[in-house]
Amino acid sequence: MTAPIAVYLEIGPKRTFAGAVEWPGWCRGGRGEEEALAAVLAYAARYARVVEGAGLIAPALTNLDVVERLTGGSGTDFGAPSVAPAADDRPLTAVELDRQSRLLAASWQAFDIAWRKADEAGVELRKGPRGGGRDLPKMEGHVLEAEEAYLALLGSRHPRMPGATAADRMAVVRASALEALAARARGGPIADPSQTKRSWSPRYFVRRSAWHVLDHAWEIEDRSV
Repeated sequence: MTAPIAVYLEIGPKRTFAGAVEWPGWCRGGRGEEEALAAVLAYAARYARVVEGAGLIAPALTNLDVVERLTGGSGTDFGAPSVAPAADDRPLTAVELDRQSRLLAASWQAFDIAWRKADEAGVELRKGPRGGGRDLPKMEGHVLEAEEAYLALLGSRHPRMPGATAADRMAVVRASALEALAARARGGPIADPSQTKRSWSPRYFVRRSAWHVLDHAWEIEDRSV
């Protein structure tokens, strides 16, 4: 019998996120616990494609087991999971470092594919209420800025590349992220350390980074017209 998938809940005053503990990036939000858990199940097939892109076997769709409840705050209600589950304090073994790195790279690839398909097809992104929502160039810029900020929170400084395209800067930042992730996991020095006073754990870095880029990949797919 297939074991249930362990998930945690980050519960804010107005919004809740549910995330699969062992599957970074598989995290969805809702207006309460039931809606967030239902959203995780609804995105199972889409997340499975990411896992397969990492060369891994996707988890069997089964029941969800809530193993931890976290108190969220303003970041949660704003629309971003902002609290690390206790499981993210665990060290990364060599095997798990490889697995998490592959899942993160596959998440980046999912965004790149969604963005490129939409760009090459010349699609527009459907606007939200009151005309809100980023267009494709702004989406790419936003993801790049987030990945630079996340790299700093991992403990590394992103390289300066004046005049480089967003795609070229993204590639370098991601390569730096994988190098810094490996250094943190192995307890070694980071080549170009940032000045952050409170860094993220390696596992939480992967979790938050994968969630963010997949959230926008799926947004592009859902908003394309």
